Amino acid sequence: MRFADPADPAAGVVFDGRLSEDFKLTTGTWVHVGALRIAVLAAASPVVQDAVVTGENRPFAGLMVWLNAAGCQTAIGTGAPSAPGELARHPALRAHLSRTLAAWNQGKGSAQRIERVIVLDGMPSIDANEITDKGYVNQRAVLERRAALVERLYAASPPPGVVTARG
Repeated sequence: MRFADPADPAAGVVFDGRLSEDFKLTTGTWVHVGALRIAVLAAASPVVQDAVVTGENRPFAGLMVWLNAAGCQTAIGTGAPSAPGELARHPALRAHLSRTLAAWNQGKGSAQRIERVIVLDGMPSIDANEITDKGYVNQRAVLERRAALVERLYAASPPPGVVTARG
């Protein structure tokens, strides 16, 4: 909310946008980010440490994820790289994410389906306000700071580095 007239608080307040993380797809379907994020993190366990849900004013929901190195080592098995960048590009990990999301998507409506994922290097940046004072991921800051990666998620054809949900 904001004052209708900043010079005259008695004039009342007006709606000034949502603070909520929830958003609508271009279809008009609401995506409830908090519940979706928690459910997808559980479904992608143990390889995904945290995630940001994307898709506001887009045709489908997507994810930007940070990996859990130990979980990835377990999922990949022998020969798994230890460097985060190599881990993010490893074919077995990408295949695992693709299969996991395809399984998650079974029987889900558009508000719960995750179509594409991009794996982020490193962890969220405290200096860039991607982490709140309470230690939570600041979804809005991540989306703004990494807008070019969001555009990659929604390219007409998924570019290299974007994982698609396939069975």
